Amino acid sequence: MDFCSGAGLHVGHPLGYTATDILARLKRMQGYNVLHPMGWDAFGLPAEQYAIETGTHPKITTLKNIDRFRSDSILFILSLDVYKSVNEETWLILKSLGFSYDWDREISTTEPEYYRWTQWIFLQLLKRGLAYQAEVPVNWCPALGTVLANEEVVDGVSERGGHPVIRKPMKQWMLKITAYADRLLEDLDDLDWPESIKEMQRNWIGRSKVLRWIFLFLAVMDRKETQRLQSILQTMTPSLEQRQVEEYTDLASRKSDLERTELQKEKTGVFSGCYAKNPVSGEAIPIWVADYVLGSYGTGAIMAVPAHDTRDLEFASKFDIPIRWVVMPDDKNLSGKAYSGEGTVVNSSNSTVGLDINGLSSKEAASKVIEWADKTANGKKKVNYKLRDWLFARQRYWGEPIPVVFLDDNGEIVPLLETELPLTLPELDDFSPTGTGEPPLSKSVSWVKTKDPLSGKPARRETSTMPQWAGSCWYYLRFMDPKNSKEVVAKTKEMYWSPVDVYVGGAEHAVLHLLYSRFWHKVLYDIGIVSTKEPFKCVINQGIILGEVQYIAYKDSDGNFISADSGTSVEYNIIKN
Repeated sequence: MDFCSGAGLHVGHPLGYTATDILARLKRMQGYNVLHPMGWDAFGLPAEQYAIETGTHPKITTLKNIDRFRSDSILFILSLDVYKSVNEETWLILKSLGFSYDWDREISTTEPEYYRWTQWIFLQLLKRGLAYQAEVPVNWCPALGTVLANEEVVDGVSERGGHPVIRKPMKQWMLKITAYADRLLEDLDDLDWPESIKEMQRNWIGRSKVLRWIFLFLAVMDRKETQRLQSILQTMTPSLEQRQVEEYTDLASRKSDLERTELQKEKTGVFSGCYAKNPVSGEAIPIWVADYVLGSYGTGAIMAVPAHDTRDLEFASKFDIPIRWVVMPDDKNLSGKAYSGEGTVVNSSNSTVGLDINGLSSKEAASKVIEWADKTANGKKKVNYKLRDWLFARQRYWGEPIPVVFLDDNGEIVPLLETELPLTLPELDDFSPTGTGEPPLSKSVSWVKTKDPLSGKPARRETSTMPQWAGSCWYYLRFMDPKNSKEVVAKTKEMYWSPVDVYVGGAEHAVLHLLYSRFWHKVLYDIGIVSTKEPFKCVINQGIILGEVQYIAYKDSDGNFISADSGTSVEYNIIKN
């Protein structure tokens, strides 16, 4: 499934295409029935922003770009004069590459016949309490006029366009992916995926059994449970350190959760000027503020263990914080790396408080520490997750309409009847963001004003749209049965083709598309639509082209010389020629 925004193919596209084509041809030669389709994931912010930049309606730019990507102009009958000017050479890009796609199964997420079923799946989520509205802090980009997902924010600016992003509370649609956190985590073990991808999902879900300690803060001699560090430090931190903390937290707040928890990022932080008293040893522990600790995880404060956690070790090493080993591996080999496995507990006893665990296995010692903390009121056992519910609304035009209405008299949410699907987008001449937070669809007053399909009461439609990930969550099922107008996929065809044997895609989708697809698939499994617990049996990452090649100039069809900055920004047909 290709995301066909922009001006056409670049050299990165054939990289993944070639891998799947080699495998498809091999399996056909070995006598297998092979499903090797192609489709277009064309809703979302990149496609709409490209349309705004070019001054063209996103429907037109999307269809034009699909033409540029697909193999043969015969597969799409042009009905608008604007398409007649498109260079026929661009229609033949994929054909010239010779890929063996099954074009009879071609789909596009922007076609009403397709997104009818995306909307249907949303209604199933709503029916089961997995879709809801809540006021949550969001990444708001004034320039783009929309909420951005964490993955769309880099260094405090939008990934698309580099516009400043701020955090502000807004009422948004959310999907309760957290209800599936345990299953999403545990079922990873059975998948033939790169271990790095599985580890990224494990870290993103972030399940951990923790002991929530109660500390005595030495800056103020009151006993209090750990809370959000930012609010505590406002009253406890010396003035100099307080200014540094405030400056640092302001910078950190502009980063997305995904960016802050990136394993390869350089660790940053500031010392708060405060200390907490270790409830077991009585030692003073320095309190630092670091952006890799998420405020939404647990209480927002952690007890770092540099010797036994890679990120904590990197942080402690950078800021010269003492590192103390408390678990010794059985082979007593301390390599200088963080050790997170089982072993024998050392440097951990204090007989004066009644806790003597030196020499015990780490598993046995953990149980005794929890028992001691609970008995002495120094802490409580808890299970934490880093995973948060999926923010599922965008204040943009080019996306699937959300199939609900709100009654005028009381604001009650009423889902559309399945017989009313698809709810199609209205035609808008002005589809640009309003700049006020109101979605562009609010401009279509005649579309917004409607009636409750059951009671006939006056109502208004939802004007936010679904994010670009919605249509790509389930496209693999539609490839199995693309012309079915009665259901998402026929049971016989789903059972024949499922699960997908090989998925070739980028590692950048590890905690986005791949995780979202697994979530939707498990919901569909629970309601009997699919027969497998997982959508993709094997995942292969094709890698990313990193090298830059400068093209000084080339001639276009009119004989004009056009400059190009890098190989990946030049269309494939130009590179080929």
